[in-house]
Amino acid sequence: MAPPKRKPDAKVRFSPSPSLDVTEPEPVRLSPADIQATSINTANVIPHAIKAAELLFLAAVSSPVSQMTLSPVYGSIPPSLYHRHLITAAVLLAWTAKKTGVHRYLPKNVPPYLPLLAFCIPTIQFFLFQQSGWLGARYGPLVTELCTYFPLVVLSVYSAAIFMDSIDLSQFDPRIQNAGPGVASYALFSIAQRASTYLIRYKMGSSLLFTRWGLQSGIAAFYAVLLPSKILLFAILPMLHSASRNPHAPLDQTTGVLNAILHEQNYALLARQESLTGYISVLDNTKEGFRVMRCDHSLLGGEWVQQPHTHSSRVADPIYSVFTMLEAVRLVETSSSKESRSVLDNEKNALVIGLGIGTTPSALIAHGINTTIVEIDPVVYDFATKYFHLPSNHTSVIDDAMYFVGKALVAGPEHYSYNYIIHDVFTGGAEPVSLFTEGFLAGLRDLLKPDGVVAINYAGDLSLPSASLVVHTVRSVFPKCRFFREDAPLAPSSSPTSEKLARDFTNMVMFCRDSNDTFGFRDPVEADCLGSQARRYHLLPQHEIQASYFEARPGDGELQVLKAGHTQRLEADQKESAIGHWGIMRTVLPDMIWENW
Repeated sequence: MAPPKRKPDAKVRFSPSPSLDVTEPEPVRLSPADIQATSINTANVIPHAIKAAELLFLAAVSSPVSQMTLSPVYGSIPPSLYHRHLITAAVLLAWTAKKTGVHRYLPKNVPPYLPLLAFCIPTIQFFLFQQSGWLGARYGPLVTELCTYFPLVVLSVYSAAIFMDSIDLSQFDPRIQNAGPGVASYALFSIAQRASTYLIRYKMGSSLLFTRWGLQSGIAAFYAVLLPSKILLFAILPMLHSASRNPHAPLDQTTGVLNAILHEQNYALLARQESLTGYISVLDNTKEGFRVMRCDHSLLGGEWVQQPHTHSSRVADPIYSVFTMLEAVRLVETSSSKESRSVLDNEKNALVIGLGIGTTPSALIAHGINTTIVEIDPVVYDFATKYFHLPSNHTSVIDDAMYFVGKALVAGPEHYSYNYIIHDVFTGGAEPVSLFTEGFLAGLRDLLKPDGVVAINYAGDLSLPSASLVVHTVRSVFPKCRFFREDAPLAPSSSPTSEKLARDFTNMVMFCRDSNDTFGFRDPVEADCLGSQARRYHLLPQHEIQASYFEARPGDGELQVLKAGHTQRLEADQKESAIGHWGIMRTVLPDMIWENW
């Protein structure tokens, strides 16, 4: 029997699993319209981002410029009282207006108005400064910035937000879309503000651009280049006023305008220049015959230029007695130092920190003492030499006193060692806080010779805790000190209101030695007075303050030693003291002098 026939094997077909499907998807085809829209969005990102950044940068740079333009009228501290709060309010207002429905009620084309406002600011300030007398130091800067810098920041941030809105951030995380522009704007503004403050300070006065008026004009010009429009035609009038009638502009034409204003008050301008410590000028009182050097809203010193025909003084008479009192370091003596009178003045060394018009160092030089002067501001040194006849036979150091003292300590006593040290650094309505810290004062102590004396001038309101802080710090460094005020203390008042309003702003000179020995002052002889009438009356310190006056006073709180980086209490009290100093300065020179610079 034959075997059965086998059927041929059928082909087995396998269907691939869906999960193993490797078919390539068809490429997405964009329409020409989509491609064009994408390219437009990409092309707009960079220029719009740059324009927004430039607007924020200009607003940030305007911050220190606004503060500097206020300082000749109000001093350096009062303009800072509300400045940061104004910036915060302006940024929040602008950002809120753009991100909410408020912007619907605002003009659609806001950015072109920015250059016009920037060009108008110097003129607005000129007219507002004329009201500084009744606005006062506390609210005058606030009112002025509310009309100038505040709207500039609002419009700049609002315009920057407009440009940032046109940037497509849809490809980023939603959190970045919402918070990214705000965080980036804040970072840019903060960095630009700090960097420009540092740069402007050290470049101030080096050219016409780096003046208050020059910086304002330059910022306005940058706004105009960034946002050109026909609206700028309205800026012609304020520009002409600034360049021809505004005495704040350092131009020949406007300097003539300033002198015409000063002549009405019996003053004449001899020189003016802007520098790193402030607006410096030299003025003559043509009626009473004295000359002063001004720094912002304070006087660095003054002297009589019209002396009697019989006057035979070897140095000029100062208009402030405190500068002659500093010279009393030569009169200090102890039981052991009486024997050192045999050491001649020309064998002694003196260090003067802070020049002013040079009253004290000129007297020390006249006595034959080898004198070193440390002054941070080259303009102050130049004006003191040219207009107040600072003698040339001395060693001058144009540098920061902190750096000089540090360098001297490293070099050692064989190179830097002094019989007398004068510490007089008040300028612009405030004391440089760092020069009253324990570390700096200890450096001065280490530079003294064994029988040396340091005289420290503190200008401030002695009724405030800041005076106690300074005295407490000085006494922690020097074992023995005596304290003298420039004038007699205020009479006590029985009225609570009067007591609250009363201020005790004066100069206090602290004479200190690195020894526990009690010391006094010998009676001056005619040679000590250098033929000066003012020194005959004021060279010997008179109005002593007992150290106990600064101990455990109500309201002073716990007294701590001032250390570098921990001076907040002193800085806080300086704000009140600066306002008191502003009021005193307004009684020394007429309002018109301060307001027109």
